[in-house]
Amino acid sequence: MTPRLEVSGARVAFDGVSALAGVDLAVEAGEVVALLGPSGSGKSTLLRSVAGLQPLDAGEVLVDGVELGTTPPHRRGVGLMFQDHALFPHRDVGANVAFGLRMQGRPTAERRRRVAELLELVGLPGTEARRIQTLSGGEQQRIALARALAPEPRVLLLDEPLGALDRPLRERLVSELRDLFRTLGLTVLAVTHDQVEAFALATRIVLLDAGQVLQTGTPAAVWEQPSTVRAAQLLGFSNLGPLPGAPDGPPVLVRPEGVRLSSGGSLTGVVQAVAFGGARSRVVIALADGRRLEAEVARAEVPTVGDAVGVSIDADAVVPLLP
Repeated sequence: MTPRLEVSGARVAFDGVSALAGVDLAVEAGEVVALLGPSGSGKSTLLRSVAGLQPLDAGEVLVDGVELGTTPPHRRGVGLMFQDHALFPHRDVGANVAFGLRMQGRPTAERRRRVAELLELVGLPGTEARRIQTLSGGEQQRIALARALAPEPRVLLLDEPLGALDRPLRERLVSELRDLFRTLGLTVLAVTHDQVEAFALATRIVLLDAGQVLQTGTPAAVWEQPSTVRAAQLLGFSNLGPLPGAPDGPPVLVRPEGVRLSSGGSLTGVVQAVAFGGARSRVVIALADGRRLEAEVARAEVPTVGDAVGVSIDADAVVPLLP
């Protein structure tokens, strides 16, 4: 079966510096794929290349098996939603949502009907006449989504869509977006540097770094088995390197929830820091060999900074990594 979106050998360089270094990517129909990576990893460049806003130096972009080449952005069958929403401040809500429909030459009555349907869909019915300046951040996000969906794109592209919102609102809207994409059966490629957002939103994760794909898989698979030390770093893990007590061994990830503090541990150390986390807190231990190790500890068992502790590591908390 032909993927809905396919990127093959994508290369882009700016002033001789590579932004995309031969990226291959396929997104199946109805799949929600999140590109996760740090700033400068190439994820926004890749999204802009799919949208037709950034020419490729080499490679191809195909939608439904058709190579887009020089096809202009408005004829690619993709919808794009930016981090800052990029709404037109001089147009009201209805005109913003209808913009893509006007570009397609849809009749006025059809545009009005489609706008009303989309405003109902995103939970803002009857707001056609409101000015953009009167909308909250969350409302602007919903209008930007309605505008992106209006022309019925074959692929929806999201560029850090929730990055400008505060954490509680982001968490709520991620849940709403996930449910909406599933209900509509949308094919989505989303860019984010926030792993919590990526794992909550996507059916598949693509880790991107320095213009290259490091790993791809379901959120559970990527979380359970990072492929390399760098992939584990991008996922926010910190207990990386040789297994404590085996300084010459291969690199591993030690999951903090598998680090036990007890008087009978095989390793010893001193509590260096404690970060409160509700039911479970993060404890940083300076081991006798000079390494630092993070443990996730139940609230009733949290030690005090400066305490000497024994440390043991559950075998199933150790994940082998490639360098």
